[in-house]
This record gives sequence, C-alpha cells and structure tokens, in this order.
Amino acid sequence: MAEQLISAFESSVDKTNLILKDIEQAYGWPRAQRNQSYAALRTVLHLLRDRMTVQECAEFAAQLPVLVRGIYFDGWQPENVPVKLNRDDFLYEVRQGFPYDVEGGPQRVAQVVLDALRRHVTQGEWQDVKAGMPRDLQRLIP
Repeated sequence: MAEQLISAFESSVDKTNLILKDIEQAYGWPRAQRNQSYAALRTVLHLLRDRMTVQECAEFAAQLPVLVRGIYFDGWQPENVPVKLNRDDFLYEVRQGFPYDVEGGPQRVAQVVLDALRRHVTQGEWQDVKAGMPRDLQRLIP
C-alpha cells in the first residue's frame, strides 16, 4: 500500500515537472528559474479556475496531476466564481500575479502556460474550458 502511494506521488511530481519544463522550454529558461515557471503556472491556473463555473473547474481539475491540482485549488473560494474577466482584465491580473519582466509580457506568459496545460488534458476537456470563456479571452487560449 505505501509503495503505491509513493509511486502515485512520484508520478505526480514527474508530471508536474513536465508541465514546468514545457513552460521553461518555451522561454528558454534554465531549470534554475523554476520559481518563474511555477509563478507563471500558479497565476494562470488561478485566473483560469476563477473564470470557470464550479462544475467545469472540477472537471478540468480531475485531469491535472495531483500536485498541480493542489496548486490549482489553493485559496479557491467556490462561492465567488465565476469571476467576470475579459481579455484585458485577465492579462492585467497575470501581470499582477507574475512579477517578472519577460519577453512578450503577460500575454505571452498566459499563452505559454495555457499551451503547456493544453498538452496535459484531453482535447475534449480543453475545448470545454475554452468554450466557457468570453470570446475575447478565447482568442488567447490555444
């Protein structure tokens, strides 16, 4: 039993590292900048989460690695969602949550993280997430 739990935990860590590595590779960041890739992932996950209904949020979360799911739900207040954010508001909030100056600014941060996440959930679920966003925000989602 304990061996299965360790294996599940290690698998989650490996999958989380793959997502972070996808973000780092898109920017050409070395692994030493893991704090930046984590901050980008956390910021965009929280904004995406807060823009979705409770049902869609739970469905999306079910496809994330356990460790990322913990990041995703950290601080969540389901009674306060969905938050109405248009594209400009979303990008403003990315800038507030991601304090690093990077090439392409908050729009690139959002696109890189969303693209990394897209590769780790099913196409159907990704389409559901995208369909639940306002049209101007949909254009930001790969």
